[in-house]
Amino acid sequence: MQIYKVGGAVRDRLLGKPVTDIDWVVVGATAEEMLAKGFRPVGADFPVFLHPKSGEEYALARTERKSGRGYGGFTFHASPEVTLEEDLIRRDLTINAMAEDDQQNITDPYHGQRDLEARLLRHVSSAFAEDPLRVLRVARFAARYAALGFTVAPETIELMRQLSESGELQALTAERSWKEISRALLEDQPQVFIEVLRECGALRILMPEVEALFGVPQPEAHHPEIDTGVHTLSVLEQSALHRQPLTVRWACLLHDLGKGLTPEEEWPRHIAHENKGLKLIKAVNERFKAPKDCQELALLVGQYHTHGHRALELKPSTLLELLQSFDVYRRPQRFEEFIAACEMDARGRKGLEQRSYPQADYLRGAATAARSVAVQPLLEKGFKGPELGEAIKRERLKALKVYKEAASA
Repeated sequence: MQIYKVGGAVRDRLLGKPVTDIDWVVVGATAEEMLAKGFRPVGADFPVFLHPKSGEEYALARTERKSGRGYGGFTFHASPEVTLEEDLIRRDLTINAMAEDDQQNITDPYHGQRDLEARLLRHVSSAFAEDPLRVLRVARFAARYAALGFTVAPETIELMRQLSESGELQALTAERSWKEISRALLEDQPQVFIEVLRECGALRILMPEVEALFGVPQPEAHHPEIDTGVHTLSVLEQSALHRQPLTVRWACLLHDLGKGLTPEEEWPRHIAHENKGLKLIKAVNERFKAPKDCQELALLVGQYHTHGHRALELKPSTLLELLQSFDVYRRPQRFEEFIAACEMDARGRKGLEQRSYPQADYLRGAATAARSVAVQPLLEKGFKGPELGEAIKRERLKALKVYKEAASA
C-alpha cells in the first residue's frame, strides 16, 4: 500500500499558496484492507474512505470510462493493480495531475510542473472531453489564477468548445452547475470565468441572457466602455475588488439583462430595461436553482438599480416605495447589499472606477429616517389594523420629507 497527496494540495504547495484541503490516493490496496485499518467508507459510488483520525478523504487509485451522458455518466474501476499514473491520467488539468509522497517527492507523468512554470491550464488527456463539468472547472481555475498570469491552453479551449457544441453541457444538473458558478464568482477575478466561458462557446449555452449583452451599446456619456457586456464584466470585477458577498456578485452579473432585449433601432438607449429584464433574471435564477437570497437580491437590483443611482433626485414618496420594496425594517442587510450592488454598477465603468458614490450614504440615511418612526404613539392614538399601517406610512413619509430637506440644505 502506497499513499500519496494528489491534486490541489500538490499544486498549491508548488505555487507557494496556502494548502487548505488535502486529497489522498491509495495505490495497491483493496477496500477490505482500508476497512481493516479503521477507514470509514463514503457513499456507494466511489471507493473513497475517511481517515479514522483526521477525517480526510482517501481514495483508492481508480480508472474510469464513459458510460452515459453528463457528470455522473461514468463507470469506475478500483483495484490494487491500478497504477498511480493510471489514476492521474483521468484528472482534468496537468497541474492537478501530480502526486507527492511523504518525502515530498513529486510524481508528475503529465508535465504539471512544466505547465505551472508556463502558467498554462492544460488538459491531461482527451478523456477531458468526457466530463462536461470540466468546462466550468477550467473557467473557475482561470478566474482563480488569473492574477498569477495563468491562461487556458489553446488546445484545451478547443476541447471545451467541442464540449459546448456537443450538447453535453445541457446534461449538467442545476446543483452541480451552481456549485461551480458560485465558487467561481467568489474568486479574485470572477470576470475571467465569464470571459473563458464566452471564449469556448459555453456562455451562449449556459447563460444566453449574459452572452446577449456583448455587442449591445449604451450611451457613451454614462458608459465610456459603451459595450453592455464589457460593462457587466467590469461591475463583476469591482464586486470582487470590494470583497462583496456572493449575493451581490450574482446580482452584479445579472443586473442589466434587460438591455439584451432592446431592439437595435432603439440603441444606445434602453428604456425600461429594468422591468424588461426581470423575466430573464428569473429564468437564470431558476435554471441554476440559485439560493433564495441570491435570487431575491438579483431581482430587486435588476428592478431598482437605476433608482439607486438617482437616489438624491427621488421624491420622498418614491423613496418610501423603494424602502418598502426591500422591507428595510425587517431585512436591513438586504438593503445594504442593494446599495453595494448599485455602487459596484457605478464603478464598473471605464475610467470611473474610483468615483465617489454619495447615493450610498444618502440611501442609508433615508432608511434610518424611515426606521426611526415609532409605532407606540400611533397605537396610543387608537390606530389598529389597516389604519395603523396607513398611519405608519404617513409618518414615514413625513420623516423622509424632513430628511430630504435637511440633506438638500
